[in-house]
Amino acid sequence: MRRTALVIAAALAISSCTINPAAAQVAELRNPQGIAHELLEADRAFAAQAADDTVVAALPAMFDDQVIMPLPTGKFATGKEAAITALRANPANIESKATWAPVRAGLSADGLHGFTYGFMTIRADGKPDARAKYLAYWVKRPKGWQVAAYKRAPSPPGEVQTELRPAILPQRLVPPTRDRHVIETHRASLVAAEKTFSDRAQLIGLGPAFVEFGSPGAMNMGQGPDVLLGNQAIGGVMPPDPKSPVEWAADAGALVASSGDLGVIWGHIRPHVPRPAGQPQASAFFTVWHRASPQAPWRYIAE
Repeated sequence: MRRTALVIAAALAISSCTINPAAAQVAELRNPQGIAHELLEADRAFAAQAADDTVVAALPAMFDDQVIMPLPTGKFATGKEAAITALRANPANIESKATWAPVRAGLSADGLHGFTYGFMTIRADGKPDARAKYLAYWVKRPKGWQVAAYKRAPSPPGEVQTELRPAILPQRLVPPTRDRHVIETHRASLVAAEKTFSDRAQLIGLGPAFVEFGSPGAMNMGQGPDVLLGNQAIGGVMPPDPKSPVEWAADAGALVASSGDLGVIWGHIRPHVPRPAGQPQASAFFTVWHRASPQAPWRYIAE
């Protein structure tokens, strides 16, 4: 399909010196960079719409019907209605407004899955502005890009890098497939990669495991103002214990692109030592994973 499009484009260029804007736009959306730009524009469009709305109304506008959102209770809000209920449980979401801007995007080779992350400003009457970091995993539906997994965290005072960073892109696009066996094989390999990551951490510690299973382009939300970038930096802030004090798994779900190069898992982190009574005994998390091809090993890219 892409080859045919290139042949047609070449013929048009020979026959006419006039560039058709519509044809140029179609051509742009047939390459990874163009689709990544489309995803960024979708994120920005939702942010623009949010300027005059409350958080509890603005965020669900971009949520997929089956969205998942980790909660402080160690559980997940599963589905748009559950996510809205969870947002309403915090009075600040009802009273405040938010705008945000992505700083990076990633895209699957089938052009139907992607992720963005960036920074958010939260405003409420009579209160100083607050800042947050966010991570969103997107799926492209017939009505456009929708968020399938979402989380945000505080961004305390301090310097952050808000310039747009190079997108994580496949080398080329491939046709999507609906073959359930192919998709399930990709999903199972991703779930297995998460388990292997946890198992490895039990042997060598969190820091070395985060270095081993990450990539130089990986992002971690971190505790500071900005996100942490790169597997070395991420591994460097982990507890120095020779063995991991926690274990985790994709025990709640996984979603993977049909091209098998991008996916998201969600599950629970459990400490080896029980937490005090009244505290959640597990933490809910989700992680975006990426690989160069279905034959390459999975590496986490955003969490």
